[in-house]
Amino acid sequence: MKILIMGIGNVLFGDEGIGAHMANLLQEKYRFTSEEHEVDVIDGGTLAQRLIPIITDGYERVVLIDCVNVDDSNIGDVYCFDFDKVPDYITWSGSAHEVEMLQTLQMTELMGDLPPVKIVGVVPYVIGEDTTFMMTDEVVAAALTMERTIIDYIESFGIKAEIKNDLQLRDVSEHTYIKGFDACY
Repeated sequence: MKILIMGIGNVLFGDEGIGAHMANLLQEKYRFTSEEHEVDVIDGGTLAQRLIPIITDGYERVVLIDCVNVDDSNIGDVYCFDFDKVPDYITWSGSAHEVEMLQTLQMTELMGDLPPVKIVGVVPYVIGEDTTFMMTDEVVAAALTMERTIIDYIESFGIKAEIKNDLQLRDVSEHTYIKGFDACY
């Protein structure tokens, strides 16, 4: 089985970059091994519809890391749900950084090419027009829960998640924008 872990987010808007930061953390921290399964980790940034060819490239499962909007929630609350069974209390729309991600998944589903998608999301502090690379303490703390949720899901398929570098989110978040830039060249 091929599994894709994809982080979505705009690192220029603080907490909104959590998906991209988490993808980079998982890439740098873990080695995923299995004799029968393959795990790819990708920072999808804000590419939305341009991610369709990646999502449909033979993956049998997708884990999408993003922000979520939830009524009566607190910054840093973590939610995990299947894309085809979004709970009523979640108004997930790809968050403020990329409203097209929801439409991207819906279009891919309409084409019949969408594998099962597990969404691991966190409620961000949404900033206005100013940009910042800094994330709130609440979302940084929530990253531990998100990481454990993702690793537990991956391990449920018999895949070993071995720590190759003992890193935390802030260790990689300062360099996420550089990795994204390097990937363009």
